[in-house]
Amino acid sequence: VQLQASGGGLVQSGGSLSLSCTYSGSIFSINAVEWYRQAPGKQREFLAGIINGGQTNYADSVKGRFTISRDNAKNSVYLQMNSLKPEDTAVYYCAVRVRLWRPPDYWGQGTQVTVSS
Repeated sequence: VQLQASGGGLVQSGGSLSLSCTYSGSIFSINAVEWYRQAPGKQREFLAGIINGGQTNYADSVKGRFTISRDNAKNSVYLQMNSLKPEDTAVYYCAVRVRLWRPPDYWGQGTQVTVSS
């Protein structure tokens, strides 16, 4: 499975961005697509996930501000980010799980999101 994340950029505090993750390859094996981020000097952090049944889950830090969605026809998952804060500045990654009880199997290359105060 190959993943391509895009949509990052520079935005002012309080603004919005929408990230896209397009996947290809053995997509039949995908059971969940997730978004993570990693800020400088910090560990990679789970943000949101969506499984094949459409159920979603979110980290408390982004619940109510970020929304994950999926377009199966486009093999894409999106992360709509609203009310952005400077502490949301990080490299954002999408990832795929083949088995839900194991860590993600495939990662995209990351897209930089910078929120200015």
